[in-house]
Amino acid sequence: MSDVLDIRDLRLSFRGLRGLTEVLHGISLRIGRGERVALVGESGSGKSVTARIVLGLLQETRSARVSGHVGFDGRDITAMRPRERAGLRGTEMSMIFQDPTSSLNPTFTIGRQFAEVMRRRDPSLDRAACAARATEMLREVSIPDPARVLDAYPFQLSGGMNQRVMIAMALVNEPKLLLADEPGTALDVSVQAQTLGLMHDLVARHGTAVLFISHNLGVVREFADRVYVIYRGRIVEEGPTAALFHAPGHAYTRALMAAVPRITGAGLPEVPEASDDFLAPMVSHGVGHGDAP
Repeated sequence: MSDVLDIRDLRLSFRGLRGLTEVLHGISLRIGRGERVALVGESGSGKSVTARIVLGLLQETRSARVSGHVGFDGRDITAMRPRERAGLRGTEMSMIFQDPTSSLNPTFTIGRQFAEVMRRRDPSLDRAACAARATEMLREVSIPDPARVLDAYPFQLSGGMNQRVMIAMALVNEPKLLLADEPGTALDVSVQAQTLGLMHDLVARHGTAVLFISHNLGVVREFADRVYVIYRGRIVEEGPTAALFHAPGHAYTRALMAAVPRITGAGLPEVPEASDDFLAPMVSHGVGHGDAP
């Protein structure tokens, strides 16, 4: 059975006044069906642009130059026409963005936005059918009063409520792949834990593959089956979550883990300067992507 996502030797450059600036340097990653895979790294390491390439957004930007293979469910996204790539978004693949409130349109009700998403897959759906399906999905993310939420505008809901709406909206068309770009970062810790727990249960129930983008190692440890570590546009380490956390092999991975604040101790450690050790070839824990615990 083919992977849902198969990225090989992906490279990205941006054209500016001083010429080309290379951002991604030949990254490769794979996600199996129903698998939850995390892409971890600090801000600016190349996590979000990777997700936007998978969505087919950067290929349509004049200043961006994309090369390599991006396979989705056996099809090459990079070889598709813009209209074909647009047809995948919101139907076969969906994305949850970092700030749920700013990602929803403030001028439309939640119900209308749900309807627009569902009609991307099935234009024949009427208003009653859309409302019924949206109500069902809102109940799945533990919203007790879906009728009120469907009639509300995003600015009338809390950040945590909007995040639940975003999760439900992303999964309503039962996509094969969900891209989650640091979901919950804009929320407080307790609400973030609740919403990520709901997302974990939902994707398991629907059999959705997930590319989970984050710099929060604590969340990644609980959520992901496997982890890829990205540093300056390069994948430097990958493996099953338990194995990688138990024995990180790359200097950058160890630095990320050492930088996590602890209740006890002498504070944050010094992070070493970039060196040949940091830019060394990828460290793999030697377990195939289908063998994650």
